Amino acid sequence: MLLVLIAAFALLMGYRIGRVPQGLLYLYGLASLVTLVVYAWDKYAARRGQRRVPERMLHWLAVIGGWPGALLAQQWLRHKTVKKRFRGFFYLTLLINIGLVFLWQFNR
Repeated sequence: MLLVLIAAFALLMGYRIGRVPQGLLYLYGLASLVTLVVYAWDKYAARRGQRRVPERMLHWLAVIGGWPGALLAQQWLRHKTVKKRFRGFFYLTLLINIGLVFLWQFNR
């Protein structure tokens, strides 16, 4: 949760100083909302024994900016918190996303 707040603060400050375009803030917000909903759907499907959302899809959502929503879903729904392999790959996608945004900001 703290990581989400730090990232949100960094993005907002980047926007305030003109380094982050407003569209990127919207992308993170929308991608996070979609990711949160997809995690909730996957949790629902898991409980009912229905078809699940592929983990690959959850990771792609994180890479495109939905990782704050994924972190919130993991906390609030207690979903995808036990599988160490998933969590490790998730944090890798988070670092990839942050690294790409960082490189993009400082190479403009």
